[in-house]
Amino acid sequence: MAEERTQRRLAAILAADVVGSSRLMEADETGTLAALKARRKSVLNPLVSKHQGRIFKTTGDGVLVEFGSAVNAVQCAVDLQQGMSAANSGQPEDRHIVLRIGVNLGDVIAEGGDLYGDGVNIAARLEALAHPGGICVSGKLRDEIGRKLDLVFDDLGEKSLKNIASPVRVYGVRPGKEGAMAGPALTLPDKPSIAVLPFQNMSGDPEQEYFADGVVEEIITALSRFRGLFVIARNSSFTYKGRAVDVKQVGRELGVRYVLEGSVRKAGNKVRITGQLIDASTSAHLWADRFDGNLEDIFDLQDQMTTSVVGAIAPKLELAEIERIKHKPTDSLDAYDHYLRGMSCIRLWTRDGIDTALSHFYKAIEIDPKFASPYGLAARCYSQRKAGGWVLDAAYETAETARLARRAVELGSDDALALCTAGLALGYVVGDLDEANELIDMAIDLNPNLAWAWYFSSWVKLWRGESELAIERVERAMRLSPYDLQMPEMQDAMAMALFCTGRYAEARQWAMKSLRGFPDFLLPQCTAAASAAAIGRLDEAKERVVRLLQSNPSLRISDLKEKLPELRKPEDFAIFADGLRKAGLPE
Repeated sequence: MAEERTQRRLAAILAADVVGSSRLMEADETGTLAALKARRKSVLNPLVSKHQGRIFKTTGDGVLVEFGSAVNAVQCAVDLQQGMSAANSGQPEDRHIVLRIGVNLGDVIAEGGDLYGDGVNIAARLEALAHPGGICVSGKLRDEIGRKLDLVFDDLGEKSLKNIASPVRVYGVRPGKEGAMAGPALTLPDKPSIAVLPFQNMSGDPEQEYFADGVVEEIITALSRFRGLFVIARNSSFTYKGRAVDVKQVGRELGVRYVLEGSVRKAGNKVRITGQLIDASTSAHLWADRFDGNLEDIFDLQDQMTTSVVGAIAPKLELAEIERIKHKPTDSLDAYDHYLRGMSCIRLWTRDGIDTALSHFYKAIEIDPKFASPYGLAARCYSQRKAGGWVLDAAYETAETARLARRAVELGSDDALALCTAGLALGYVVGDLDEANELIDMAIDLNPNLAWAWYFSSWVKLWRGESELAIERVERAMRLSPYDLQMPEMQDAMAMALFCTGRYAEARQWAMKSLRGFPDFLLPQCTAAASAAAIGRLDEAKERVVRLLQSNPSLRISDLKEKLPELRKPEDFAIFADGLRKAGLPE
């Protein structure tokens, strides 16, 4: 009997899951369950039926669907995302139900009404890779569909999936009509503009990804020193990592004329860097070259590539400017290695990530005590510890931040990254806003393309009571890095700056944008509540504070004041506190 119930067959499997379901349930369990039930009835079930699918498994926030046709499965996925988006219209942003979807074509084992096997498991793994509101499909399913649907399949490369023996080619799916999913093209700057895409790691060792990323980061930093160039920040260009991209699309999305692609191969003591410069408007190759050398020559190789790229873009740049990029941050490759490892951790914005980054920066300092950047980045780690509420010994960490920051300035008077990270730490942790302002302005003067410097400046200007200037600074940071992984932090700064200028409705909108990226951020939650109270949306403000206190039961208005430097305009915090007070946050 068991053999009669068990059979194998080829099927297209759709796996869908709700993004942030735990947060939604924590905020309103009853309402969320009711909303999920309603969406299944009004959106999911009709579309599955329309495309001849069968739901064979459901969880509280997910569903698995079988289709006999790959075309039907993908079309259902596209219609499902569009249907959920339409259903979210008119709902509060923090109550939107957003899906990730994965679709695979593969062999499945049918037993009773359920399905098992890699065909199902791969679909579930693909779902986890999809962006919120997005769809990922396997290469096998993509090959089966061919040109049968008006869709664009973006090649995301081969991925190693958990508990799956062989890597799987993954594609992102979007509508095929011109501009169907793209935003408006960014206006090109009035000077040569470039994005440096992540270089491919050709070493065959995934552990060397940080090294390839570090090479690119150094090239971006060197290019950024040229006032005659507009250079997209690393965090935005790296959103294309692992994706096969169309340079025209990159140019349109980032608002640049030129794109630099390349690869890094590291084997033993040898390293090879290749690069090609492309005109994004025409896809024409303007320059290509290969640079070979020993590992100890890595900085010279970076210099050679950067000089060649600049020469291809703007031949009339002065030789003196070209010479400026040849400054080596350190003569020690071991120190540089720890610096790169720390940089790869600091962007995680987690307590463990910050602790790991801090240990790498301290190790880099130990190896080369005259390497400026690790001092500034270590000070930045203490800033993040304060913002995250992870301070263990306030007196020690304040003194250590001051020591690290001032040493970074002493050693790195020509290092924009060292200056701006030191400046933010001195302003935020130590409370010296004047020195912070001066240092970050020096960083911007040295490197006007450094998005971090403009972003850090926005906070310092805000704390100094210069809210309008803060808005201008963070807008500049966003333009330099329009797809920055830390965009929620920039949106947080924009929200607070708008609040301090009395533009409460706009402040609320930006705070909500920040929370979509980092839902647990404390400050934008407070800004959203205070802004809602200021525009008379007291029920919304009180509901948000209730949720704040559920996750932070000891939170008080006085705690928030301690998280900020001494503001030059006390009335800014007074208005902020008054909004939170109306919303129900205790003193």
